[in-house]
Amino acid sequence: METILIEDRKKLIIKGATRVLSSTNTQAVVELGGTNIVVSGTNIEVTKLDLENKEVCFSGSFTALKYAQKTEKTNLLKRLFK
Repeated sequence: METILIEDRKKLIIKGATRVLSSTNTQAVVELGGTNIVVSGTNIEVTKLDLENKEVCFSGSFTALKYAQKTEKTNLLKRLFK
């Protein structure tokens, strides 16, 4: 089960996260099963990371959340001979 909770656009809690793919002060990408969530904003920081319970918390000022399909890594030869 996935749950996304935003409090005052300053605190974000994502339950159901399987891993954090990347995190900078302006963007974070979190994996949730077959999809990714891209979090955009300013001063984004991971405040809690508990992958055993599949929960990640962020603080900052959030401007956007976007679902994105996972990108599959393809073999170089497959890309060349497509």
